[in-house]
Amino acid sequence: MRIILCPNPFRDKGLIVAKQAGEVLSGAGAEVVYCFPFLIDKHYLGNMINDITLSDLKTELPQADLLICFGGDGTILHVAKDASANDVPVLGVNMGSVGFMAELEQDELEKLSAIVKDEYTIEQRMLFDVKVIREGRVLFRSVALNDAVITKGAVARVVELNVYGDEALICNMFGDGVIVATPTGSTAYSLSAGGPIVEPTAENIIVTPISAHMLHAKALVLDKKRIIDVTVPKSSRKTAYLSVDGGKAFKLFAGDTVQICKAKRRLRLIRLSKKNFYELMNQKLERRTPS
Repeated sequence: MRIILCPNPFRDKGLIVAKQAGEVLSGAGAEVVYCFPFLIDKHYLGNMINDITLSDLKTELPQADLLICFGGDGTILHVAKDASANDVPVLGVNMGSVGFMAELEQDELEKLSAIVKDEYTIEQRMLFDVKVIREGRVLFRSVALNDAVITKGAVARVVELNVYGDEALICNMFGDGVIVATPTGSTAYSLSAGGPIVEPTAENIIVTPISAHMLHAKALVLDKKRIIDVTVPKSSRKTAYLSVDGGKAFKLFAGDTVQICKAKRRLRLIRLSKKNFYELMNQKLERRTPS
């Protein structure tokens, strides 16, 4: 079994936890290879990689059996696109603050040996295809595990957006923007904006307004088959911005359409724990509650 260990060096200082995991897995008979989830300045790395060999993630994924991330949910978001494209299952070791998608904490590394024995289950997670259409041309395309967020610019007081489902108008929104989230993303930004919690293995599309300047603005849970179009009205004098899974913003102009639909591929997450979603949800959300 060939396993990619993918540490976020800003979370896993000195790659200490990833190296410990490597020892556990190698001792159980697995072949391990180390890759970073994103490009790292070599000056930052210093001597933390002196005793390991680093490989390129995209080169290793086609021949890997699974991938283990060391960081927060953001690290999983970084690798989700490439991992799902290669149908490689992912396991997260939480080194962040909440870690909804992570399966293990950093003091539970001994449980990793169960992977080599095939003592785990796979959980399927829905993904979105997201694209920006301007005058009939696709200018931007990405895959989302959590959400596509369309928000106002820094100067604009409110932004107007039209939300369509299968070309039928669902609503006009006035406010700070709108979040279109997967069930996995229902416990991320959408939750903070007042959206519902949806079981992550469900297949729905969640539309949540952000600070809406409307009396009856409500979050909506839509069927997975819907094609969602969020448009900036042609009459608008204001720009908006699209961010996919918290990534770099793409600037939207009047007449632009952000189209979101269920992707053909899915992300496969490895589960070792027997805890159900409700136990995990309460455990994770308690970390956000001030004492």
